[in-house]
Amino acid sequence: NGVIVTNSHVVKGAEELRVILSDRREYEAKIIAEDKESDLAILQIDTKGERLPVLPIDAENTLEVGDIVLAIGNPFGVGQTVTSGIVSALGRTQVSDLASFIQTDAAVNPGNSGGALVDMDGQLVGVNTAIFSRSGGSNGIGFAIPGELVSRAVESALSSGRIIRPWFGARTEGVNSVMAEALGLDRPRGAIVEEIFENGPADKAGLKRRDVVLSVDGTDIFDDSGLRFKLATFTPGHEARVEVWRDNKVRTLRVKAQTPQEFPARDERALDGANPFSGLSVVNMSPALAEEMDFDPFVTGVVISGLNRRSPSARYRFRRGDILMEIMGEEIESTKQLQAILNKHDADRQWDLVIERQGRVIKTTIRF
Repeated sequence: NGVIVTNSHVVKGAEELRVILSDRREYEAKIIAEDKESDLAILQIDTKGERLPVLPIDAENTLEVGDIVLAIGNPFGVGQTVTSGIVSALGRTQVSDLASFIQTDAAVNPGNSGGALVDMDGQLVGVNTAIFSRSGGSNGIGFAIPGELVSRAVESALSSGRIIRPWFGARTEGVNSVMAEALGLDRPRGAIVEEIFENGPADKAGLKRRDVVLSVDGTDIFDDSGLRFKLATFTPGHEARVEVWRDNKVRTLRVKAQTPQEFPARDERALDGANPFSGLSVVNMSPALAEEMDFDPFVTGVVISGLNRRSPSARYRFRRGDILMEIMGEEIESTKQLQAILNKHDADRQWDLVIERQGRVIKTTIRF
């Protein structure tokens, strides 16, 4: 039915998208959904009812190191090209914070991005997405997004119009050798829970700070990236069997994957008054908004959602997506509270603020 998978970076910034089939027919394409973190985009073309041939997706993660694979793409724009190789490694996490990549020595070059990685049974086992190269050409180290993540992304895009990752409700990080020794683990492994979102899935399941997640549904977790990848393959509502290390014992918990919560409500409002923030539109931070805008859900503050170029705030180079964390020494907890703080300091000439922009915390003073 004309649904096509490619990389998000392939369609980035495109004003018009056209798909050319192997028989040279061309179609205009529209983006159903895209996700920068997983680097996947789901497109659709109107085939006028014609059924196109498809690749079945290997969503069960049956691939093994040493398996023969074919990489299909359009390297350097020369035309459709097939190269062969083997699976060199699985679970590579150095390329992205989310995906646990397949590594292959099949020749993958610029132009292969978004192309299929196929096994000898004709199944799509991955989507080629990156190469490791100092020259820009193939060095025998290519990476592909695994089929199980691709399958989940397609399912989510077709059912909801966007790629939704289930929400775990906890912040985790990898375990190093020093931490492993302190926790009584035999070696560095797993993902340690650093923070838990109140009433989130992890909290409801009984996870605690300093628990170490060792496995999820029988899959060993070696680091934080591996945990995020495994969770990203679940559909909301899936109840996962999670083994954790706590007090020198392995315990088993059941964690139910959920869609990110829209709590607190966004409560979008346009700020007003005699202050440098007047004219900004702001919304409350929530797990749902954090997922949508790729923020850390544990960051406190309110998010700038819109700018009025004819308002006083236009002079101060605020950006959409800036998080207002603190103003005049007061931590920002909601849009309502923010407006109250502005009213209290109405017409002040000097404003101290703390914002987060693209993961960087900035402390500054502005004059009004």
